[in-house]
Amino acid sequence: MIDIKKDERLSVLNHSCAHLLAQAVKHLYPEAKFWVGPVISEGFYYDIDLGNYTLTDDDLEKIAKEMKKIAKDGKRIYREEISRDEALERFKDDPYKIDLINEMPIDEVISCYTQGDFTDLCRGPHVDSVKECKNFKLLKVSGAYYKGDSKNKVLQRIYGVCFDSKDELENHLKLLEEAKERDHRKIGKELELFMGHELVGPGLQMWLPNGATVRYELEKYIKEKEVKLGYNHVYTPYLASSELYKVSGHWDHYKDDMFPVMKMDNEELVLRPMNCPHHMLIYKNKLHSYRDLPIRIGELAPDFRYEASGAVCGLERVRQMCQNDAHLFVRPDQIKEEVSKVVNLILEVYKDFNITDYEFRLSLRDKNNTEKYFDDDEMWEKAESELRKVLVELGINFYEAEGEAAFYGPKLDVQIKSAIGHDVTLSTCQLDFLLPERFDLTYIDENGQKVRPVVIHRAILGTFDRFMAYLIEETKGAFPLWLAPLQVNIIPVNNEYHLEYASKIRNILENDNIRVKLDDRDEKLSYRMRESQADKVPYTLIIGDKEKDSENVSYRLFGHKETSTLPLKEFEELLLRQIKEKK
Repeated sequence: MIDIKKDERLSVLNHSCAHLLAQAVKHLYPEAKFWVGPVISEGFYYDIDLGNYTLTDDDLEKIAKEMKKIAKDGKRIYREEISRDEALERFKDDPYKIDLINEMPIDEVISCYTQGDFTDLCRGPHVDSVKECKNFKLLKVSGAYYKGDSKNKVLQRIYGVCFDSKDELENHLKLLEEAKERDHRKIGKELELFMGHELVGPGLQMWLPNGATVRYELEKYIKEKEVKLGYNHVYTPYLASSELYKVSGHWDHYKDDMFPVMKMDNEELVLRPMNCPHHMLIYKNKLHSYRDLPIRIGELAPDFRYEASGAVCGLERVRQMCQNDAHLFVRPDQIKEEVSKVVNLILEVYKDFNITDYEFRLSLRDKNNTEKYFDDDEMWEKAESELRKVLVELGINFYEAEGEAAFYGPKLDVQIKSAIGHDVTLSTCQLDFLLPERFDLTYIDENGQKVRPVVIHRAILGTFDRFMAYLIEETKGAFPLWLAPLQVNIIPVNNEYHLEYASKIRNILENDNIRVKLDDRDEKLSYRMRESQADKVPYTLIIGDKEKDSENVSYRLFGHKETSTLPLKEFEELLLRQIKEKK
C-alpha cells in the first residue's frame, strides 16, 4: 500500500484536498472552526469543531457532494505571506488558528492559502487548482482530542484520501477493503482468538483458547531456539520498587509511560514496563570471570505500559504485553560475534515465517533533543560508532534514523511492512554501555582486574501480542499446520456406519499430540464442511464407506476444493513431517 506521506506529489495533493474538505464544511456549517489538517500515510484528515453537532455518514455524503461541486468550479489556489498582526486579525474568530499563530516562532514566515471564498492558515505547498483534487474519497469520521490531550475538548476528525486519477483511487480503495478483511481485530473475533472487555479496560486483551494455543506454540518455538544457542531462561516479578527504576535511569526518562506508583506502608511499587533492570541484578548476583562471558539471560516477560485509551489497538498496541526478551552480558571483544548471532537468529526466524518485506534501521539519538537520552556524549559516540561498525563489518544493509534510540543507547530495529501496510518494529538489538555502569556490573578479566561488561538487549519476536497481530493479518487467520489451533477436523459422513473408524483416527492423531476434533454432530455433511472451512482448519477429513473399508483417509486442505486420499499411516506421517518442518 502506498505511503502517501512519503510520496511528494501525493502528499501535496492530499494536503490540498484537506483544505477542499474544510472549505466544503465551512459552506455547509458556517460556525465550524478548524484545528489542523495534515497529511498522513493513509491520506489526510482535518480536525473540526462543530459545537454540539455530531457528524454522521449521511453528513459525509453531503460534504463530499459539496467538495465535488467546488472542485468542478476549478478555482486557483493562491499563496500569501502575511505579518503576525495580520494573521491574528484575519483569524480572530477562530481560537484554534489563533493558538497555532501564537505557537509559531517569532521569526517564522506566516503564510495562508486562498481558494475562492476560503482562506486557511498553512505552510504549504499546494497544487495549483482545486480541480486537481477531484479524485477523492471521504473514509470516516471519528473523535480526536484537541492537541491529542485527553483533558481537552473532543473535535471531529474527518479522514479522506485523494489521487491524481480515478483508477488510482479505485485501486487504493480496493486495497483498503483488503486491509479491512485482514484486520487482526476482525479475524481475531471471528476465529475466537482474543477478546477485550470494557470491565477489564482498554488495551488489556484476553487470549481465548484458540489464541492461547497459537501463543503457546510461538513461545515454545522461540524458547527452544534460544536454549540451543545457550540462553538461560528466568522468571522475574511483575512488580518492583520504584527505586529499581531510579537506579537504572528509567524513572527520569520513562515514568510518564508507566502506571502510577502503588504506595503500601512504606513501600512504593510499580508495574514493570521492561525487564532489563531485573536481569542486571540477576547478573550481579554472583561474581563472573571473563571466561564465563557471554552470559545470555532470556525471559518471556509480561510488561505494562500506560498507553492512552485512544491509542490502543487490538493486539498491536496494548497496555499489557509479553516480550520475547533477553539480555546478553559480553566482553567488548565479543560484541561483533554476539550481534552477528542475534542477526542470524532474526533472519532464521523470518525464514521460518516467510517474512520477506523488512528493513534494518540503525536507531540513533537526536543530538538536537538530548533531554530524551542519558546525558553522556562520550558514551553515545562510543556506542553508536561500535554498533555502526559491527553492522558494516557484517555486511548488513541498513538505514539510519535519528531520534529512535532507547534512552540508554543505540539500537538495530527491524522494520516490517505488515499485510495491511503498517510499518511496525518487530525485532530489536540494542547496545548498552550505560546500565552496566548504573548497576556497577563487573567481571574479572585475564589480569585479575574488575572491568565492565557490555549489555546487548534483544527481542526476536518483539512482543507476542504484536507478532500475533502481524501473523493474523499476514495469513488472514489461516495459520500454518504447526501453529493452527485446530489442525485436523474429522467429519464422519454417517455416524451409524463411520463413527467407529473416525474415532480410531482421532485416537491415533491425539496420541501424536496433533490437535484434532471429531465433528459427529447431527448436521448435513455440506454444512459441517463449510463450517470447517470458515474456521480455517488446515485439514478436514471426510470419512465414508470407501475410507472405512480401505483404512484410508480422504482430506481437503483449507482453501482447496479438491479432495485427496491417502492410507491412514501415510497421512499420519505427512502431518508429523509437516509439523516438524514447520511448513
